Amino acid sequence: MREMVAFGKKLKERQIQEWQGYYINYKLMKKRVKQYAQHIEQGTQDRQYVLKDFSQMLDNQIEKTVLFLLEQQGHLASRIVQLGDQQGDAQQEAEISKISEQREAYRTVGEDLLKLLYFIEINAVGLRKILKKFDKRFGYRFTDYYVKSRANHPYSQLQQVYKHVGIGAVVGALSRNLHELQDRQGSYLPIYDHPTLPLQDPVIDSIRAAMDRLTHSTNFLDFLGQHALIMQEELQLPAPSDQKVDDEKYHFMSLLLNLANTFLYMVNTYIIVPTADDYSMQLGAAPTVCGIVIGAMAVAQVFSSVYFSAWSNKSYFRPLVFSSIILFLGNAMYALAYDLNSIWILLIGRLCCGFGSARAVNRRYISDCVPLNIRMQASAGFVSASALGMACGPALAGLLQTNFKIYKITFNQDTLPGWVMMFAWLIYSIWLWISFVEPSREFEEDHTTSQSNAVDSSALEKGLRQPLMISSEDKKDEDADQDYDDSEEASEESHLPANSIGSAYRLLTPSVKVQLLIYFMLKYVMEILLSESSVITTYYFNWTTSTVAIFLAGLGLTVLPVNIIVGNYISNIFDDRQILLASEIMVLVGILSAFHVIIPYSELQYICSGLLMFVSAEVLEGINLSLLSRVMSSRLSRGTYNGGLLSTEAGTIARVIADATITLTGYMGVSRLLNMTLLPSLFICIGSIVATCYTYNSLY
Repeated sequence: MREMVAFGKKLKERQIQEWQGYYINYKLMKKRVKQYAQHIEQGTQDRQYVLKDFSQMLDNQIEKTVLFLLEQQGHLASRIVQLGDQQGDAQQEAEISKISEQREAYRTVGEDLLKLLYFIEINAVGLRKILKKFDKRFGYRFTDYYVKSRANHPYSQLQQVYKHVGIGAVVGALSRNLHELQDRQGSYLPIYDHPTLPLQDPVIDSIRAAMDRLTHSTNFLDFLGQHALIMQEELQLPAPSDQKVDDEKYHFMSLLLNLANTFLYMVNTYIIVPTADDYSMQLGAAPTVCGIVIGAMAVAQVFSSVYFSAWSNKSYFRPLVFSSIILFLGNAMYALAYDLNSIWILLIGRLCCGFGSARAVNRRYISDCVPLNIRMQASAGFVSASALGMACGPALAGLLQTNFKIYKITFNQDTLPGWVMMFAWLIYSIWLWISFVEPSREFEEDHTTSQSNAVDSSALEKGLRQPLMISSEDKKDEDADQDYDDSEEASEESHLPANSIGSAYRLLTPSVKVQLLIYFMLKYVMEILLSESSVITTYYFNWTTSTVAIFLAGLGLTVLPVNIIVGNYISNIFDDRQILLASEIMVLVGILSAFHVIIPYSELQYICSGLLMFVSAEVLEGINLSLLSRVMSSRLSRGTYNGGLLSTEAGTIARVIADATITLTGYMGVSRLLNMTLLPSLFICIGSIVATCYTYNSLY
């Protein structure tokens, strides 16, 4: 079956026939966008007129849909009230046949409610799609302006499409009444006395699944999920069977194992940071060689991200097993390098750890195998696991302050991080082998094939699908209207993934390239701050390993609180691009305040400037990846060369260059290390700010 079908045609085929006049007119708005482009090119209309006219058109379309929605909600509410009056008589008479009839009547209302939910969802998808199309033509700042200006305005109907307060009340009333009629072994206590007792009813389950898909409002989980840049094809039209496909592949323990892999890998990355300079000196190298020791893991990750991403096309279990084995061996080599007195064994051990980076698999598993209704929570869990690992790594290093030998094998602050992580990966491997379930890849193919041949047997599916057929006259109309713009959209809707780095790069718009530059910049700044912290603080303040560990753990612990504040409050007050630019400026201020100029360098200056850089970079990362997840091509949501891989590569390359900068600058002397490593950070940050201002001004 061909997937390159025009969105407008798919939208019309999904519409319920008797409600066709109340859907948003996607076809009309698509033509209007094309006309706007032609008029602007000819100079007959300016951008301000286009924005005003298109906004008014959207307002009218949304109002038409919402008023019909409220009318249908009223009809459903009236039917529930009537059934409620009949329900009292049926329960008093205690006739099983009447109670059964009542349940079926409520289920019929539920089926009609489900149709209304699909009506809302199709309109919401069409609205997001036309906004995205407008953004691609004229600059995507319009979407943020339109949504934020109308989301909470008292006269706007937009929030009715996304927040569903009335729908929630209808669902609640329907669920309560069905629960009261359910046979609970003679118990007549109300539902409120059994808050944990689930209602087992297929109609209610379908309604809950549809409600979950409709939940796309801005909140903390949504912000964290976009922070993970787990690409989702959110512009697909809903189908009742989507949830079945997801549930068939979902396994909670396997998801937990992926999150545990993410956590352990981040611990593994940062546990050596407080002691890497001391370990290098113990092996006869300069303390600034810690840059290479820390960065070796990132160097290997540049390559491992690609082959793990490709491997995840065929399996999830085998890449995770391979990752665990390589990380076990890498940490063993890292720990044994002390007694072997070899800096090369140390570096090879860190390279092995980098080759075991399975973050691409972790992201891909969440994107492909977690049901849509909990995918945002899983994405937020991915970010939270990373943040927790980043904080726990240095904190754990601070606790490993001991020195003893067993059979000529040394256990001290330098080697214990390797031994501890080796043991952790051994335990993880056993857990993985016992508990992981490889998701079925055949089911998705079988489902697609069987779906086209299956005969709908349930009344619900018949009621939903029969009205979705279009008349021959409409079909002729649709076929006659296939012009260049339709072919352009058909190409846009293709689900074929990019098959090479080059083809993925060609799918990036100028604004996406700027956002990848911003991501490169913030990762470079953070790596410079973290990797050289031990050398800098030892040179200027004589900090111990425990003090460095506390400082780094404190930085890591700011990640989740900062994301809570940004996701719940700041992003609801300011435009994303305002936060983006402000965060870049604050990173710049943090870099400037960290320079050692004339006055004596103090602990307060270092801590405050480091905290400002790190927190600003964290805010910047969340907002930047949130924007990336919304504007990156849908073709980068699947396949080996996906959006998550591109962002991972950009960040990893930044870390490699930052660690190399530390080592190379170290040859000039530790006294010059701070300023000389901050200079590239300064220039890159200024460059990203200039690129941001130029790109967004030119787009708008």
